[in-house]
Amino acid sequence: MSRSHLSRRTLMAATMVSPAVVALMKREAMAQAAPGSLSASGLVGEMQGPTMITDPAKWPKTFSEAPMLAAQVKAGKLPPVEQRIPAEPMVWQPLHEIGKYGGTWRRAFTGPGDGENGNRLLSTDKPLFWSEDGSKIVPSMAKGYDLSEDGKTYTLHLRKGMKWSDGAPFTADDFIFWFEDIYGNKEIVPTPTPEMQPQGKPGRMVKVDETTVRWEFDVPYYLIEEIMAGDTALGGGQAVRQSAKVSFGSYAPRHYLKQFLPKYSSLEAVNARAKQEGFENWVQMLHFKKDWELNPEVPVLGPWRTVRPINTPIWLLERNPYYYAIDAAGNQLPYFDYVQFTLAENLEIINLRAMAGEYDEQERHIDLSKLPVILDNQEKGNYKVHLDLGFAGSDFMFHVNQSYNGDPEIRKWLTNADFRRALSLGIDRDQLNETFWLGVGTPGSPAPGEAMPQSPGPEWRKKWSVLDIKQANALLDKIGLSKKDGDGFRVRTDNGQRLRLEVIAIAAFLPYPQLSEMVADQWRKIGIQADVKEMERGLGFAKQTNNEHQLFVWNNGGTELLYLFPMWAVPTIPGAAFGPEYANWYSSGGTQGKKPDDPNILKIMELYREASGLKVDGRNKNAQEIWRILVDQQYGIGTVGQSPAGLGVRLVSNRLGNIAGRVCNAQHCRTPGNSHPETWYFKS
Repeated sequence: MSRSHLSRRTLMAATMVSPAVVALMKREAMAQAAPGSLSASGLVGEMQGPTMITDPAKWPKTFSEAPMLAAQVKAGKLPPVEQRIPAEPMVWQPLHEIGKYGGTWRRAFTGPGDGENGNRLLSTDKPLFWSEDGSKIVPSMAKGYDLSEDGKTYTLHLRKGMKWSDGAPFTADDFIFWFEDIYGNKEIVPTPTPEMQPQGKPGRMVKVDETTVRWEFDVPYYLIEEIMAGDTALGGGQAVRQSAKVSFGSYAPRHYLKQFLPKYSSLEAVNARAKQEGFENWVQMLHFKKDWELNPEVPVLGPWRTVRPINTPIWLLERNPYYYAIDAAGNQLPYFDYVQFTLAENLEIINLRAMAGEYDEQERHIDLSKLPVILDNQEKGNYKVHLDLGFAGSDFMFHVNQSYNGDPEIRKWLTNADFRRALSLGIDRDQLNETFWLGVGTPGSPAPGEAMPQSPGPEWRKKWSVLDIKQANALLDKIGLSKKDGDGFRVRTDNGQRLRLEVIAIAAFLPYPQLSEMVADQWRKIGIQADVKEMERGLGFAKQTNNEHQLFVWNNGGTELLYLFPMWAVPTIPGAAFGPEYANWYSSGGTQGKKPDDPNILKIMELYREASGLKVDGRNKNAQEIWRILVDQQYGIGTVGQSPAGLGVRLVSNRLGNIAGRVCNAQHCRTPGNSHPETWYFKS
């Protein structure tokens, strides 16, 4: 961060060790102590990354560019590189050496619903980010920030001379445009984010000058420090928060998007244009125009930009000629010319292609259970395997919809704590761990690892989260589900037919449909029929967001730092699987959705809302209490976690340089984003 903008609070934040690092140290120490452990295998390497050079005196004075851009300069299609790089660039010393330009980074993706596959690579469009180990808030698109002592004023300092990918200036006006014309328009954003409303009181965004933006709040909001660096509505950046009809991110390209808004012409004019371009109305047109995954014309800030959209068999990104980062030798980044995502029909194909060496770096959708054969094929596929351990409590979790209203009988049981506890007690987590995690996971509840400061304590790892068929059956009998049909399955209390639960499972990260089928088979022993419905990612998430799911299978990655990514733990942001209607009620301040009638859920919301105005110790205590309620009530049924299963089995071509031995595998690190792939290169 710029020295002129380093307040005492900023300095403290920049040197504070995060819970992620504490957890890593503890996990590593435990692994080292165990013979034949992952560490002894050499698969878990050293946490590494490039070094940020923040002293302007050490910045290079001359610049170079990729040959493909130099050709455009020569042809008069681009200005010289000196005019494209900001006066205050991000400067990196790459991990091992200065790289070489050129080449296409090959990856796999599963279709239009797999946007996270790409946005993680563009994470440097976030205002602030995290160091390579996830321990410190560091500069990113912005060069620094200040937080007032009373927690009511947050000031962000932008880089002088920074530009969008089309060459237009990037300034504070792009933040004010987002706040007033995008976020402030209820036709675009019908539900405000709680991140702009600490304790329910709306905040304001103010332009100080061309490179300074200030947030003002009526109450203390100490949490905003982490919010602006997290994978959040305000801090997520354009790549994460402006696709799939999401309209957050704190800024947007004013010069491009204003032409699609009625404010800058007329309602009649923009609707006529929308009809002409095949959209129903101007709002639908705007959602497309600002979507960087679908619209190659929208200007961006990240290292690459879309040139072939995500809804095609090959999603192609091309280098951003105005990207704001350089290496220590003055070479404008990134080194790769292109990133190519090739569509795969299913995860099995992705894993087979990865083992055949068809991808240059792939950590997403790689199946941990295939690790033995993946290792056997390293030489043949010309790649190296790295395992990056995670911190979340559950890599595979049943999110029980508390606001489900599609069937009164099913709702009665989904909202019954003892029913949920019985389901949890009916799961053989050890069998799951040995079969799908090769025994390297941690069975138990969804609570974060014990090394994390928000952990409720070791006793909550097993609470309601061990196999106990006798107790599970006793609970089900006690609550009124004692009657069974001829096949031993429990029957509904309204019509005597078999009670059937629908489980929505998407094939991603782990083979969730197969895992769900194993649990469904285990639940037969407690007389519960579970019907697993495998769905395409986009369709499955649409049903979940629309409150149509009974049990939704996913992980709870990111909840190890609860306030930065609460979606898979508490119903505080739209779409939360816990209860979408309750999440809408909370996030809208009670104007939409439905208010929970469960006092435990209301208590969770109260603790969560209060935390925004507390300093770190107070926030952690609130999170611990939230986790105690979550585990006791089993709103989400955890199975096995704290493993490399989610984004932690990393296959890297031996042709690539500047590759870290280990990367931070956590939601706030935007894996692999904070290892800075813009500094990777092809050695040959």
